[in-house]
Amino acid sequence: MEVSVVVPVYGMTCVNCTNAVERAVRQINGVLRAQCDLQRMCVDVTFEKDTTNMHEITEAVEDAGFDTVEESDHEQKVSLVSTTIEYEAMSQGNSLETPKPYGSASRLTTTILAIQGMTCGSCTAAIESQVNSTKVPGLATFSISLISERAAATHDASLITAAELAEMVEDCGFDAQVVSSSVALDEIDRKGESKTKTITMKVFGMHCASCVNKIESGLRALDGIMAAVVSLSLEEAKITYDTAQSGLRDIVDAIHALGFDAILAEATDNAAQLESLARTRESQEWRNTFWRALTLTVPVFLINKLIPHLPGGMPVVQYQLLIPGLRLGDVLSLLLTLPVQFGIGKRFYKSAYKSLKHGSATMDVLVSLGTSASFVFSLLSMLVAVISVDHPSAATFFDTSGMLITFVTFGRYLENKAKGSTSAALSKLMSLAPSSATIHDTNYELEKTPIEKVIPTELIQVGDVVILKPGAKVPADGIVIAGSSYVDESMVTGEVKPLKKQKSSLVVAGTVNGCGRLDFRVQRTGRDTQLAQIVKLVQEAQTTKAPIQRFSDIVAGYFVPTVISLGLLTFLTWMVLSHVLQNPPMIFLHHGAGGKFMTCLKLCISVIVVACPCALGLATPTAVMVGTGMAASHGVLIKGGAVLETATKVTRVVFDKTGTLTYGQMSVQASKISDSWLSRNSARRWWSLIGAAEQNSEHPIGKAIVDKARSELSLSEGELFPSSTSTFEAVSGSGITCLIESDEASASKFAVLVGTKAFLAENGIKADFEETFQQANEQCGRSCIFVAIEGQFAGVISLSDQVKPDATTTISALRRMGKEVSMVTGDQYSTALKIAEQVGIPATSVWAAITPGGKKDIIQQMQRNGEVVAMVGDGINDSPALAVADIGIAMSSGTDVAIEAADIVLMRQGTTLDVAVALLLSNAIFRRIKLNLLWACLYNLVAIPFAMGFFLPFGLHLHPMIAGGAMAMSSVSVVCSSLLLKYWQVPAWLEDESSSGPLKRTPFLQRFRRVGKGYQSLDEEEMSLMPVS
Repeated sequence: MEVSVVVPVYGMTCVNCTNAVERAVRQINGVLRAQCDLQRMCVDVTFEKDTTNMHEITEAVEDAGFDTVEESDHEQKVSLVSTTIEYEAMSQGNSLETPKPYGSASRLTTTILAIQGMTCGSCTAAIESQVNSTKVPGLATFSISLISERAAATHDASLITAAELAEMVEDCGFDAQVVSSSVALDEIDRKGESKTKTITMKVFGMHCASCVNKIESGLRALDGIMAAVVSLSLEEAKITYDTAQSGLRDIVDAIHALGFDAILAEATDNAAQLESLARTRESQEWRNTFWRALTLTVPVFLINKLIPHLPGGMPVVQYQLLIPGLRLGDVLSLLLTLPVQFGIGKRFYKSAYKSLKHGSATMDVLVSLGTSASFVFSLLSMLVAVISVDHPSAATFFDTSGMLITFVTFGRYLENKAKGSTSAALSKLMSLAPSSATIHDTNYELEKTPIEKVIPTELIQVGDVVILKPGAKVPADGIVIAGSSYVDESMVTGEVKPLKKQKSSLVVAGTVNGCGRLDFRVQRTGRDTQLAQIVKLVQEAQTTKAPIQRFSDIVAGYFVPTVISLGLLTFLTWMVLSHVLQNPPMIFLHHGAGGKFMTCLKLCISVIVVACPCALGLATPTAVMVGTGMAASHGVLIKGGAVLETATKVTRVVFDKTGTLTYGQMSVQASKISDSWLSRNSARRWWSLIGAAEQNSEHPIGKAIVDKARSELSLSEGELFPSSTSTFEAVSGSGITCLIESDEASASKFAVLVGTKAFLAENGIKADFEETFQQANEQCGRSCIFVAIEGQFAGVISLSDQVKPDATTTISALRRMGKEVSMVTGDQYSTALKIAEQVGIPATSVWAAITPGGKKDIIQQMQRNGEVVAMVGDGINDSPALAVADIGIAMSSGTDVAIEAADIVLMRQGTTLDVAVALLLSNAIFRRIKLNLLWACLYNLVAIPFAMGFFLPFGLHLHPMIAGGAMAMSSVSVVCSSLLLKYWQVPAWLEDESSSGPLKRTPFLQRFRRVGKGYQSLDEEEMSLMPVS
């Protein structure tokens, strides 16, 4: 029986990727057809159901170096990708769906929600358990970050919309708003090919349905607009367009021409998230609330605790009003406490009601119970004093109720201030891009005196020429076409020294120009820039929970009911004991305590109030937030809390060779052409064929051969080879095969193979004629690549690479940290041994001539032997090993596939020491997480028994007001503990081992001072930066 499925493939960027996937899938027994669709990021597979299965297909895709869905999720996600739906415009709906052109495949969507009202781990646990327990159709993943107040969901928008997700959260008793919703498979096009993109714009000035129709029809008339949906109620437009035909500025200009104003929704979302991260609104709100509570509570405290002890104070407080039993002090206390209890405390009651309504209990439940108990008891005590015959003095403690709320509001204020500081690094990254940019408003090549135009950064389009003046920040990624200057990239990559930029150099968004002027052509904008990808990685890391957080989540789910039970148990136990014991603790006999009932009630309130699930809930996310932000500032991007935990357990680090331990900038050192191609004209054709064959390759070896071929043929960088490629296939880790059409008079076609000796042997070609040449070069640490033309051996090329100067230091540092170090490479064994000897890796830990699948098998064998393996690589051929390793570490200079497969990305280029820095940082962050959890657990384990009266026989007890203060400070102390990570420094011993000293750098946040709207480097040795206006 034949079955056809569409399988998602993540990470494909060009035709070489699609060829690799198709080749891998077609080799499976039983597969009848395999066709990749680069734009849809998937592969259509037809296979015999009785012969093969989905597991083999997904495994083949992963072996080719790409990611796909997990086997357990396969049936659901394949159905999501293979479902085809017709696009229907919904112009008047309250929810605005991502428009889909007719015939497009349904795609998974990533939605970010802003959630307000969460205070502790119990809140996040309540939402996640409610959402995950309902098994929502189309919802793939759902996670919450307590610190950033964000939820990230991956879902099929055709089955559940972003608005419906927000409603689900609101049903749990919290306010939720959709921040952004974008197609998860919308990949960055690294090759400049046609790409479909969906954006959301805020449109202002619409009044009726005719305005909506006017905008939609006007947009659809533009070239490249595939779909446009406008919502009048939301004042938004969702537009899908082809970036090769239209740009964002074209769309905005078209809307302006229709008489409406429009801005990109991402701009407002970014500003809102910055404010959310800084906790500006929450901090101000809690500060104002605290001062209002304090203003009302201090007089109550003075009336109850101070004035009665002053000369003449007691008669004033006990002054009886017109109603017998009603005293002045009690009435004043009641009047002052009422606005605190039910005005300021209203938010606690509302939150507690919502959480209890949905079967969960949060910290606000404890606050509401504790304060309500003291307030109601005081009120009842006044009532009893009035209705009793002898009208005794009421035993009130309104001051306890008011002071509890005051302490809680003060704690929330400090907590939000501290939380805002935990995201300082991320906020800095998000603020690096300038708000505006200067571009050439006319054709740069045609105009001698082009017109300059200042536009908002979000309206920059691919192909624009940006003018970068001295001291300005780079607004987008691009390539320099004129000018020369130094650019400080330390804020993005962690690189210490400013880098010289001239024609053909790459510039990165968010970096700072020096004293020269640069003109550069934009290649990537908006969320496609390297800076945006760094921010995205850090944000995702901070919403991904570490496995250790499951402990606090489990505890949070049972914490509040347990505490309430302990409070009731305390009240009942001491009520019994105080009446049964002949000599109960002195507090029960003390007249000022208010009697046994009041004492037992105060103990109960102390138990309820002192317990703090917030400290447990904040222990992990605050440390992850600060730690991943600090790691990013050191040029290390860590993809989530789970990575941090696994990185602390690594026992062996495995390195790739080319591009990892070496620079990966290969150069041809020698060549040996076979006798049949030795004549002058034949040699030129030989280099022409080889150059044409390798010009489609992204591998460093291919690029080096192309450079050498151009040199031999005297071709400039822009000139084409005399021969052209008609077919091309790259076999990862082995070589390339292609058919070359000669442009010469003969118009001949040549089948060319370039690769390893084993690759030629697999194709039935012997390459044993130049063993002496091969051995001589490999002994020098060079790599030999073999060439075959028309099925015959045609020559061999020797290439060399330079070992990174700090590679030896890195290996030594990892050994000092107790890690075993190995090298796995596709290069020849003799070459690998030579490099290993230079960097200090023993020959017994070197694997050479290994295919990408072989690298994966070696990693898995190490894991079966009990090792926790970190794999460090940079190429497509490393992707399978990076994906299967416990921790995958990729160099930012590597391929997109490798970066996608990795768990940690190292942003600084030309150094390997950041591998050790990444592991040290992970250890430091995880130690802080464990310390936070230990403190939170110890606090509750000590404070709750103390509040329950375990130490009453020794005359020690916890007053409810002190309990409230302790509770407020416990969560603040956890956040402050996490903030100590900001002072983490590279260990002195690692700096001492680094002879070149690349690690002796000032921490990221200390390298810049605020200047206007930008940041100016404090390092004046290399360059002087002008203030950013």
